[in-house]
Amino acid sequence: MKIRLDIFEGPLDLLIYLIKKEHLNVYDIPIVQVVDQYIQYLELMQLLDINLASEYLVMAANLINIKSKMLLPREEDPQEAEEDPREELVRRLLEYEKFKEAAEFLRDKEVERNKYFKRPAADLTGAEVYIEASIFDLISAFKSALKEIPKDIFFEVVKDEFTVEDKIHDLLHLLLSEEKVSLEKLFSSARSKIEIVVTFLAILELIKLKEIAAVQEDLFGPILIARRENIYTSI
Repeated sequence: MKIRLDIFEGPLDLLIYLIKKEHLNVYDIPIVQVVDQYIQYLELMQLLDINLASEYLVMAANLINIKSKMLLPREEDPQEAEEDPREELVRRLLEYEKFKEAAEFLRDKEVERNKYFKRPAADLTGAEVYIEASIFDLISAFKSALKEIPKDIFFEVVKDEFTVEDKIHDLLHLLLSEEKVSLEKLFSSARSKIEIVVTFLAILELIKLKEIAAVQEDLFGPILIARRENIYTSI
């Protein structure tokens, strides 16, 4: 099963995610660290058979190019002021983040407006507020669950007793009895690494189908899985 990333984020989102997660300075990006982590995420996506848009690979090539320029010896002549190879990347990131913030502001306004046209909940006092987890949050949790990932296990999935279709059924059945379940619990209850992989692919497919949502109470916090209607009933 190939998971498409059409509904998920793009390469600039991944870079912003890495910068924020590692508390890096966007104006002084440690390019070697970011390149290595970016490539790790791409490798995981490819191993999971996630269909990567060409933009991800273009960005990878661009980052490697910047990295090579950063490693070259600098001109000692102060009169020859060299342009920082990261400058264009920083400009694009800042511009893109402003665009995302504007889009989120408009989306929040739409949510607020919709509250006036829908039947209000009986009592929203103390209602839980969640942040929707990104694909990169999910991959981070998956990476932590597996630690070291032998590549061959990804190709054994179809031969194993576990299938993505079966896991989708199991997850939906579980969410009938439990309103929310932690991703960590789902991974820790798996009996093998292969079952963790299949569980993760099933979660991605259900998110794509808008059957479930992956959310966090805090940015970069533990991830909870729930039916979308249970999370967004108050919206």
